[in-house]
This record gives sequence, structure tokens and C-alpha cells, in this order.
Amino acid sequence: MSNSRTQNSQTSESPRENASESSLEDDVLVKRAKGGDESAYKKLVNKYERALYFHILKMIKDREQVEDLVQETFVKAFDNLNTYSTNYAFSTWLYRIATNHTIDYLRKKKLKTLSIDEPMKTKDGEMEMQLPDESAKTDRSIIRKQRQKIVRNAIANLPEKYRKVIEMRHMEEKSYQEIADVLDLPLGTVKAHIFRARELLYKALKDKKSKF
Repeated sequence: MSNSRTQNSQTSESPRENASESSLEDDVLVKRAKGGDESAYKKLVNKYERALYFHILKMIKDREQVEDLVQETFVKAFDNLNTYSTNYAFSTWLYRIATNHTIDYLRKKKLKTLSIDEPMKTKDGEMEMQLPDESAKTDRSIIRKQRQKIVRNAIANLPEKYRKVIEMRHMEEKSYQEIADVLDLPLGTVKAHIFRARELLYKALKDKKSKF
């Protein structure tokens, strides 16, 4: 009988019943972050930034792009904190966001590099890809231009110090160090500005997803 009670108590254990001290510390920081505590955000970033960097680096070898993906992971995570369940470790949730975001990036990159004009090789030789519906191409072009206009408008509405670094990073494709050199700013400040700019853009564009 006592064995049965022991087994029942073990199966009803919460996923966080044996949470580590570090994980419980995260719970406190997440709660503070939900309340708008900026220092809690910074502590979570400082705690996981390096680990996320090496996690994503296993999937992508472009170190500059990895830095962008790390920042974008935090932006997504912080913007969706209300969906985080404390039944599971914050680190597990954060790593899942990082993994999914990186996979999405790789998938989009693969689609962009696939040329519709390049012949497909089959066992019977080469086969040209045919796109008979020209109107579909026109529709996609219109949608793409609308999307670009929405993004440009959102960037234009950013505070100047954030707008400048985002334009240099994503439109001029400058590295973080190049931006720091041009603007005569510490590298850490440049990264912080880009991180904040992405947060603002994410929030500004979130309600316009239906137009994308």
C-alpha cells in the first residue's frame, strides 16, 4: 500500500519539482521582466547570450549572422513572455525559440537561393521549370513591394539613433564593428541599439502580419 502511495506521489510530481537554483532564479527574473523591469531583461540576456550563440553556431557557421539570430531570439522571447509556462525551465523554452527561429532562417535562405530558371536534373536529363501562371508572379511582386514599404515606414519611424544602426546593418549590410567605427560608438552600444531597434520594429510590425 505504501509503495502504491509512493509511486502515485512520484507520477504526480510537477516538471519543476526538482528545479535547480539557477532555474528558480530565472523564474524570478521572468516575473520581474513581465512587470517591465529592464534590469531583469538584461540579466537574462547576460546569462544566456553566450550559450545561445554557441547553440546557434552549431547550425550556422556565419558568426556575424549568428549574432543577429541571438538578438532576434531574445526579441521574440521577450515579446512572448506571457506565453511562457513556468511548468518548464525558461532555458528550455528559450533554446526551443532559438532552434525554431534558426531553422526558419535556414529554410528562407534555401528558398531564396533556389533559382526558378535553373534546370532540374532528373534521370531522364534536364527539365526546365515552367511557371504558366504569370499573374501569380505579379501578385507576389506586388505583395513584396507592399511588405518592403511597410518595413521601410516602420524603420523611418524609429528614433534616430536606432534607425541609423538598423539601416546600416540591414540596408548597407555593414558589420557591427564597421557600424561602431563609422558612428564612433563602443561595439557594445551598437549591439544594444540594434537589439532595441529590432524590439521596436517587431512590436510595430506585429499587428501588420496579415499584410505580409
